[in-house]
Amino acid sequence: MAGSASPTARPLSTVSSSSSSPLSAGQTQTLQFPARLPFHPTTITSSTPQSAAAHRAAQLNRHFSSSASALSSDPVNPAMSYSVRKIGAVNTLEHRVYIEKDGVPISPFHDIPLYANEQQTVLNMVVEIPRWTNAKQEISKEEFLNPIKQDTKKGKLRYVRNCFPHKGYLWNYGAFPRKTWEDPNVVHPETKAKGDNDPLDVCEIGELVGYTGQVKQVKVLGVMALLDEEETDWKIIVIDVNDPLAPKLNDIEDVERHLPGLLRATNEWFRIYKIPDGKPENQFAFSGECKNKKYALDVIRECSDAWERLIGGSSPAGDISLANLTNTTSKDLVDQSAVSKIPAGENLPPAPIDGSVDKWFFISGAAV
Repeated sequence: MAGSASPTARPLSTVSSSSSSPLSAGQTQTLQFPARLPFHPTTITSSTPQSAAAHRAAQLNRHFSSSASALSSDPVNPAMSYSVRKIGAVNTLEHRVYIEKDGVPISPFHDIPLYANEQQTVLNMVVEIPRWTNAKQEISKEEFLNPIKQDTKKGKLRYVRNCFPHKGYLWNYGAFPRKTWEDPNVVHPETKAKGDNDPLDVCEIGELVGYTGQVKQVKVLGVMALLDEEETDWKIIVIDVNDPLAPKLNDIEDVERHLPGLLRATNEWFRIYKIPDGKPENQFAFSGECKNKKYALDVIRECSDAWERLIGGSSPAGDISLANLTNTTSKDLVDQSAVSKIPAGENLPPAPIDGSVDKWFFISGAAV
């Protein structure tokens, strides 16, 4: 805040709050379409592995397309059947969550469709961090097929701090899949900062706690523009289409009307959450204003165009893995022989978490 002393944080131990109930290894999340064309594995006869991969990719793309076209105008009847494959125990460096389609691991970054209906009014979201949890989990850009893993710093697992009165993340936090990328080579004309080199971040504000690897169908309500270490870090505000409030929430002003205080708390959370780690407050573009649905959809389209440049090779990928099973023109297309190398799923008990993760921090000099 201008004119105020630098914020500081003071910890207080507190009791851990509720946590989500993630899927067990191999358990399937089923989303029903009004209609669905059959999808059967086939034997591919091909002269080269690449053409076999292209055949498989075309098959998957036809399946995705036929599923999407089967949607009625009712967005509440979602599309596809996904499952999660867990490797290693939660709260360990080895833990990975792969997303599967019909039992085949796929890339959430490059294979799960962004849009869930023909009208492009309902989008797919991948949950990385369930509401009220602290483990900083994210889609791994660098690893093959981009599994979800817990972020690390200096070889240690990262957990977000509890800044009073908040516990963990305020929402189901995640990312939009295939076709969004915040290009670090492009300066946004209004934020005056480059992209953060990640898929678009999403805050899902519905009442149900999600689980890591869940694919939710959501509708867009608005967007905040966080300026995180001189990078534009968009935060798209959405709600699960199956939430009881979804019919009443159609733009950002509806959020304040029906969920008063949530947007202010969201702004505050992003502004102060790094302070307990000795970092300064984050800043926002637009003076912290949450832009409306139309603006958010424009941001999504811009980031979709950026992803097209990335997967097509016209933007440098750097360390990003572009391996995928559905983009037939991509040079990084892979076949099932490569996917079969991913280990089988495990259903291991979570490793214990250090008690310091449950500490509360009171922020001095920030509006709480």
